[in-house]
Amino acid sequence: MNTENDNDEKSMTTGKAQRGPLRGMNPIVTLGSAALTLAAMALAITLPEVSLAWLTSLREALSPILATYYVALVGFFLVFVVWLGMGRYKNVRLGPDDEPPEFATFPWIAMLFAAGTGVGLLFWSIAEPITHFGGNPFSEEAGTPSAAIKSLSLSFFHWGLNGWAIFSVVGLSLAYFSFRRGLPLTIRSALYPLMGDRINGPIGHAVDIFAVVATVFGIATTLGLGASQMNTGLDWLFGIGVTSTTQLVIIAVVTVIATGSVVTGVNRGVRRLSEFNLGLSMVLLLVFLVAGPTVVLCAMLVQATGDYLDSLLAMSFWTGVSTDYQWQFDWTVFYWGWWISWAPFVGMFIARVSKGRTIREFVFGVLLVPSLITFVWIALLGGTALYMELTGTGTILEAVREDVAVALYQTIGTLPMPSEAIALTGGVATLLIAVYFITSADSGTLVITTIMAHGDPEPPRLQRVLWGLGVGALTAVLLVAGGVQVLQDAVITAGLPFSAVMLAMVVGMVRALRDERFAPVPGQKHRLAKEIWTGRDEVS
Repeated sequence: MNTENDNDEKSMTTGKAQRGPLRGMNPIVTLGSAALTLAAMALAITLPEVSLAWLTSLREALSPILATYYVALVGFFLVFVVWLGMGRYKNVRLGPDDEPPEFATFPWIAMLFAAGTGVGLLFWSIAEPITHFGGNPFSEEAGTPSAAIKSLSLSFFHWGLNGWAIFSVVGLSLAYFSFRRGLPLTIRSALYPLMGDRINGPIGHAVDIFAVVATVFGIATTLGLGASQMNTGLDWLFGIGVTSTTQLVIIAVVTVIATGSVVTGVNRGVRRLSEFNLGLSMVLLLVFLVAGPTVVLCAMLVQATGDYLDSLLAMSFWTGVSTDYQWQFDWTVFYWGWWISWAPFVGMFIARVSKGRTIREFVFGVLLVPSLITFVWIALLGGTALYMELTGTGTILEAVREDVAVALYQTIGTLPMPSEAIALTGGVATLLIAVYFITSADSGTLVITTIMAHGDPEPPRLQRVLWGLGVGALTAVLLVAGGVQVLQDAVITAGLPFSAVMLAMVVGMVRALRDERFAPVPGQKHRLAKEIWTGRDEVS
């Protein structure tokens, strides 16, 4: 009898219902998460004005606190992750020492990029730099060439290393404890060094519920932005109008498709859609590179990257106390809250597809590669819009001030191409939004149900369907209740409890890594000190 396999099987089924509609799920986590989600939906439906007023009041009360807390927290996460990737534990493998990566590099990178940015980047890649171009605390004068470079640099900051460090903390912890320590692929497992077997008790349940709720609201925010932008794109292409009804129809259609995708699992639906995403993204980038001011865009990318690196430390710990908290809260605090809310989802998804990677491969793959792709993306799309504004050939800033969702299509419309090519590019952009929309929804649903199934990488299909439809329903309700603003306020609030869980994960990871007595080098075996870590021969 293989004792370790028996032990792993026991850990996978702990607390899971053996029969009934919740078979294969942890009833406490599933019902607790469902209750909180349904309560939020009920409040938004029955008392929309009260819900909006409460979220607005909470946001205003938390602004000064979060402007300091989130900034310090995310700056610390970046330092911690870089230390892991360059320190003595960099060659520790996320799995047995001789296990190769589960996925090849290209599909791995494709899934990282699709799950971690997707719709949000499409929405903000032009809208954010254009908005900063119209005024920001770091530019003395708006609308100037120097303001254009700073607007790109600020956008790099919000979509670059700091954000991916948040994902890396969760993803690395989960991958390490699951694939190397033999614990279930769920959030509570990362707290084992702090709590031992008590992770299977009330505190462990609460941690997983926090993770599920944060993930649900993070996905809902992204899907709400995607629905708004898809509606704008379809109106731009076909003149159907921008209405709440249209956006609800878009959410319904995409939710059904995403639910079908998540039922097929990671190796089929999610992976193939992610690869298609990345390929279509490269096509859109190529159009902007060729049709736009190519030389100027390349120069903007290089200079903005230099400005970003030069001011990274200062921006990472800038709280706005010397000027006004409002800009900091509207932008940096919103982004950090959004990334933290997404961290259980993206972190677990990254962990799920990173089995067999070393810590160094994980850190620099997750931290650097998506960031570099993002910089190129923002520089080409956002840089094109900025060039149009600087040369007086576009009215993008004015349009974005009225509706941020039009930024992408307003910029496409100013490209020096035939009308047929402009329409085709707009169609490609809309298709890309739709596919990113789907991959965010399907991978998010898979992660939510994996947490509730106590780490089972193939949770029951019925639950995948129910939660896929549920996330779509929550998105629709919040969008109707207050639009994009209520989504942003909700995600900042939802991320706050999980930020405390992330700090505990850092402590647990450091404690566990101390038992990696000899950090292995590629091709060299070492003894995994399970008995040192747990005090017995097997992980319980």
